[in-house]
Amino acid sequence: MAAESTAVDLGAIVILLGSAVVAVPIFKRIGFGSVLGYLAAGLAIGPFGFRVFTEPEAILHVAELGVVMFLFIIGLEMQPSRLWSMRREIFGLGLAQVATCILLLSWVGFALGYTMQQSLIAGTGFVLTSTAIVMQMLQERGDIAKPKGQRMISILLLEDLAIVPLLALVAFLAPGGGDVAMGDRLRSVAIGLGAILGLVIAGRYLLNPVFRILAAARAREVMTAAALLIVMGAAWAMQLGGLSTAMGAFLAGVLLSESSYRHELEADVEPFRGILLGLFFLAVGMSLDLNIVAANWQLIAISVVAFTLLKALGVYAVARVFKASHHEAVERTVLMTQGGEFAFVLYAAALAVGLLSPEGNALLTAIIIMSMLMTPLFVLIHDRVMPKEKLDESGVEVPVDITGTALLIGFGRFGQIVTQPLLQRGYSVTTIDNDAEMIRVAAQFGFKVYFGDGRRLDILHAAGAHDASLILVCVDDQAAATKIVELVRHEFPHVLLLARAFDREHGLELVKAGVDYPVRETFESALKMARGALERLGEPEDAIDDAIAEVRRRDEERFALQLTGGMFAGRELMRGNSGQTQPKDVDVPALGPDESAVGG
Repeated sequence: MAAESTAVDLGAIVILLGSAVVAVPIFKRIGFGSVLGYLAAGLAIGPFGFRVFTEPEAILHVAELGVVMFLFIIGLEMQPSRLWSMRREIFGLGLAQVATCILLLSWVGFALGYTMQQSLIAGTGFVLTSTAIVMQMLQERGDIAKPKGQRMISILLLEDLAIVPLLALVAFLAPGGGDVAMGDRLRSVAIGLGAILGLVIAGRYLLNPVFRILAAARAREVMTAAALLIVMGAAWAMQLGGLSTAMGAFLAGVLLSESSYRHELEADVEPFRGILLGLFFLAVGMSLDLNIVAANWQLIAISVVAFTLLKALGVYAVARVFKASHHEAVERTVLMTQGGEFAFVLYAAALAVGLLSPEGNALLTAIIIMSMLMTPLFVLIHDRVMPKEKLDESGVEVPVDITGTALLIGFGRFGQIVTQPLLQRGYSVTTIDNDAEMIRVAAQFGFKVYFGDGRRLDILHAAGAHDASLILVCVDDQAAATKIVELVRHEFPHVLLLARAFDREHGLELVKAGVDYPVRETFESALKMARGALERLGEPEDAIDDAIAEVRRRDEERFALQLTGGMFAGRELMRGNSGQTQPKDVDVPALGPDESAVGG
């Protein structure tokens, strides 16, 4: 009997994982994103699909640890000084959005005939954005580290903090809640503050000594267990103090952000975070009660539309008041108009004290889940319909009749290094970039960068390309680099043109487009690393010079051969496992480990 039960459990686990493995790549392939893939897979295998799982709540409680671990990893990237610098966004922008949306959304339930207390709880639950969905989408879009992503994270942090006073509000609105003594309320606040203080003290004085002891034991599995213990322990401590478990994990991450063990902790937690966060989205999809939806579809549809539109209005208005660009405000609105997982906690508390009936709780839960299901679709529509961002040029200067010895296009990490020796030698360098936020940051460090897109001929003329002795193309977009090179060579045929190349294949493409000197991103740094390795192995300097010179000579010969078409004539290129392109069936001398035919 036990063996049969185990087999059934294992079969369910296989189906659970298999549904994610099948659905997520398909949904990402067609442009819907991984979140919608997880939600759809959960709906398919849940109580209203193939009924593989009939109690999604049990999975949801475990899967919420994925959100907890996600916030821990985000905390690891947030040094205390950086978090302090975000205080205005957290307590200004975040509080403004929460307060505005509560005021707007509380009227939806009242308009539908609910009491004011029930309407306030229902609207407040929808105000709490889904941390899991927003963070996952920010990560997929590569926006977590960008200023606009950081502002959304600030709002999410404030919402996590807001769960404490909101739960207190539920207790106050409950029948007889107004009779609760002020001392009891103050005691609850003190317990919460004490939990935060205890966690800060433990993180400051205990965690690093403990990790030093564990590292000395050289037991990797114990370090992994310790990382999970910290995440779970911090979440549990906050839960005991009446706070958000995700907030506890985030604080633990912040306290360890300056630790020498930060990267190892991140590597240990990341696999668990990924699988549990996926499990969370699966459980949310399973939790959608289609019987409730079918029986109340008109009310649910009206509620979802009303809540979504009013929250969108609030999010957009607050974003604009805090001087976000129209494009950023729209993007934030699209990402943050759904209800979130903390609404389940709030509604459960309201159910426990008699503010909501079981049917009302189920109905509100269905509304929240429907809004979560719609968010990836909103994002997809936004990305396809919304025009590309017209970058905010406020605070930046466009070039007008600028002249200089060199014109540098692209002031990223590559271009920043390139420009320094030129400036040190007294050459005048005109720099343009199309990232307004980066230009403003560069100005804080004393760099003069003009706003402009190197793919536009009028910008090149305004930046002095016609008078420059040389032009350096340092953008990190391969297609953009090639287009700039083609435009420059066509319009300014006599200028000396240097360009950053992604790899050998891109370098060949740039040379054919007219570049005088392509520089592959990794080749020179790889040679430098090889030199360092040989030096530390005790090789004599002459031997090292000869080895490096030989690699460089063979590389130049191969590059010239490929450029003339000798190696590519009648050959099909194939993509190797390393991600570098290599010619198929080519009879060439054996290559060294860093000499792939078109890599580097």
